[in-house]
Order: sequence, then C-alpha cells, then structure tokens
Amino acid sequence: MTRLILDVDTGIDDALALAYLATFDTVDVLGVIGTYGNVSVDTAVRNTSYVLERLGLRHIPVIRGSSHPSWARCFIPDAGCAQFHGTDGLGGFGPACDSSSSDTAFSDIFSDNSGSDTVFSRDYRSLISVGGYALDDVHANPAVDSFELSLTTDSASFIHVDDSSADSVSEGVQFIIDQVRAYGFDVTVVATGPLTDIDAAIAAAPDIAGKLKLVMMGGTLTQEGNCWDLTAETNIIQDPEAADRVFHSGADITMVGLDVTHQCLMGSDATRAWREAANADTLTSSTASQVADSLDGSAGSSNAASARTSSVAASPSASDVRVFLADMADFSIAANLKADARLFSQGMPLHDPLAAAVAVDPSLVTCIDLPMKVELETGDFHGTRGRTIGDPAGLIDSNAPRIHVAFQVDSSRFVPTFTTRISTL
Repeated sequence: MTRLILDVDTGIDDALALAYLATFDTVDVLGVIGTYGNVSVDTAVRNTSYVLERLGLRHIPVIRGSSHPSWARCFIPDAGCAQFHGTDGLGGFGPACDSSSSDTAFSDIFSDNSGSDTVFSRDYRSLISVGGYALDDVHANPAVDSFELSLTTDSASFIHVDDSSADSVSEGVQFIIDQVRAYGFDVTVVATGPLTDIDAAIAAAPDIAGKLKLVMMGGTLTQEGNCWDLTAETNIIQDPEAADRVFHSGADITMVGLDVTHQCLMGSDATRAWREAANADTLTSSTASQVADSLDGSAGSSNAASARTSSVAASPSASDVRVFLADMADFSIAANLKADARLFSQGMPLHDPLAAAVAVDPSLVTCIDLPMKVELETGDFHGTRGRTIGDPAGLIDSNAPRIHVAFQVDSSRFVPTFTTRISTL
C-alpha cells in the first residue's frame, strides 16, 4: 500500500491527479491539503472537496493549508492561472460559489491576527502577492474583471505585522508534521502547488526533514519556464523563499518539473474516449434496468422503467465523473493551445498527474541528483527570481543536499495508462 498526503491548489490538473489516484486499490490517500496558488485557499479547499465527492471519496479528509506565501500577508489569484483553469479553478465546472461565503482577498491586510503590536512601516504593496508578484510589480495581473485598490501613505504606516515566527501552524501544516512523524518514508507528500506548507512544516518541526519524502510538481532546469520572463515556473514563483529553504532542508525530494511534464501531452482524443466510456456504461445500465423491470412482470414497474430510460437517454451520463473530467480537460486543452500552439498542439501537459504517478511509480522518470537552489532576486549577480538552478555552493560541498531532478520520462507508457485508467472510473 502506497501512503500519500497531497498538498494541492486545486485547479484542473490537480483534479485530474486526484482522479488518477482514485483508480488505484493500492494507494491510501491519508488526507488532501488545500492551499493557495491556482486559486485562493478557500476555493482550493472547496474544489478539492467537490472533486473527491464526485469521485466517491468523501472519506478522505480535506484540510486547509496556507493562504498566502511566506513573503506576503495576502494572496490574489493571477489572471494567467484563471486563463488555464478558469476563475473557479475547474474551468467553470466546479461547485456553485456562494458569494456571501467566498474569501475576500483583502480581508486580513489591515489587521494583525497574531496579537502583536508591532508597527510595520514598509509600503504594504510588497505584502500582497498577485500570483507570486508584489502588487506594485509590473507583472502583477489580478484575476478579476475590475481591480481597484487605493494605496495611501497613511494606511501603509499603520499596518500591524508580526515578523516573528508564528506560535501555531495551519491545520494542514500540522497534518504533514504528524503524518511524517508517524510514518517517515512510508508516506510520500505530493505537492502540486507552492511549497509554502512544506516549508512551514519543516520550520515548525525540523526533526521531520530527514524523514520527509516529497514529490513536487514545479520548477524547470533544462528548458524555459512558464511565467512572464520564461525563466521561472508558476509553483516556484509563488513562494521562491519557501522553495529554496525546502531544497536545502535535507528532505528526500523528487522535482517533477516542466522538463518532463511538457513531454506528457494529452489531447481531445482522450476526452472523447472518456465520454464514450461514460455513454456506454449509461446505455448498459439502462438496458439492465429495462430487463430487470420486464422480468418483474409489473406494468407499473415497466412504465416507470421506460420513463427512467427515456430520462437517461435525454441526458446520457450527464452526472458521470468521466464527463466532468472531460469537460475540465477540454477547457485546459483549448487554453493551452491558444496560449502556445507551438508547444501544445498535441494537448495539455499533465503536470500534476505526472507528479502523482511518480509518487506511485518512480520508474516513470529518470533523474539526476543535483544540489539545487532558487534565485530569490532579479538583477546583476542574482539571476532571475524564481529560477530553479544548480547550486554552485553545493557542487563543491559533497555533503550538500541533492535533489532528484526528473529530466526524462516514459511518456509513451504514462499518458496511455493515465487516460485508460480515467476511462475505467
């Protein structure tokens, strides 16, 4: 039995990763932590619960993780993520959102819940992350139709911020700590969003670093990134400081980055197959129902069966989870094609599903072990913020932590297996 903990910012490919894992009898998902990234943390938790419910996995606990990166006080989803995942994270096919309960992006900017009386005079624009970029960064592009926030000097000088370490951690972070302490290398943490929760867990419980087995989707080493500067990767740019600390923590880390996920493309032929499988199962179920009712010998039952069959035929497999997954995947396939037909003419990259698959079957990828770091600043003698690159200091220190960086993938085995497994849900 493979024990997993998932840390997700549930967008479309996170949902597909959950669906893939649901096809295994030998995988035990201990819990799923929802964090910020593709969407806000509350949306991630809501999406995760919804997807698990559709998959018939209501028993798996969904736990709230970090709401913002370690360098900021607040997080606003980026328009680029909305482009690839929809504003709801699930291509518009997620649960209906109750506006009265939706999280407010600016709810905690002007208050300090830590109880500290520290007055922080720094311009508060640097405390707001818009998809990994400070609010005053030229690349900050909020995922809202109209965005207006008044930045005044008076407000900036009266923000209360506690820069010291928090005495408590989120429920999701505590869950990681407890499970790693209980199982050690017998549980794998699969992180498909920013590494903020992983970093917070190690900071709060340094004893877990040496027994933490992590498979992360993020970063890139041998090719361009997918952010504005084409250097950084989306999950890393959200919280480069956290990612760098995790890289140097001594944990057993496998980095499943764009180097391999861009080799695993899934096209609309797969989603057609999912819909066809759903329709076939619906027709088979309807036929079985008709036969059973006809054997019952009751005219009333037969009429009822005919009514049920007609209803199903009018909307075949509308509630089938495979149709739900196909709808989302088709949204992503179209979005990726529109964004870059050069790279994605064959379909959407299976970022998060590949990371989940590697946690189950590490033989899918070939890795090189390198000391890695994340650039934290942009400029001369710093590089580009968010870039994942070999750490030259580690190269001269034989004891420096090494990261298993995936650079080859058996895509001809993974992609067909993935699409076939979804068809059998």
